[in-house]
Amino acid sequence: MKAKRVVLTFVMLFVGATMCFAANPNLGTWKLNEAKSKSSPGLPKNVTVVVAAVGDNIKVTLDGVDGDGKPTHSEWTGKFDGKDYPVTDDPTSDMRSYKTIDDHTLEFAAKKGGKVTISGKVVISVDGKTRTVTVSGTDTAGKKVTGTAVYDKQ
Repeated sequence: MKAKRVVLTFVMLFVGATMCFAANPNLGTWKLNEAKSKSSPGLPKNVTVVVAAVGDNIKVTLDGVDGDGKPTHSEWTGKFDGKDYPVTDDPTSDMRSYKTIDDHTLEFAAKKGGKVTISGKVVISVDGKTRTVTVSGTDTAGKKVTGTAVYDKQ
């Protein structure tokens, strides 16, 4: 009887944790809707964004093109707690932080050598089908850039 309780407890914990991550509207694969997006010339574009739960962390994988049209790929794994976590394979940043504002809104900052290069906000629509990212910052040449990227959930 004791063994059944232990097993049932672990099953319930697993189901509860799964439901918590499933309730996160940021999770999933997002494709850029270029017709609805607008950005400064030379601003990199993330064409595909994959946000996945990895243990008790979140992994964000970005695939796109840089300001010159060359393919890019970067990955970030951390929590949406406002703390800096390392970024891999991104020449424009070495750290990134995401902070939860509410159930559908995140703020983020990308840093290179401790200096913020790009910051912005991610808003998921109420129906969970659209992701809008607004950014502002400086490009590698020090020029100010802004943009709004709209993504459709896949």
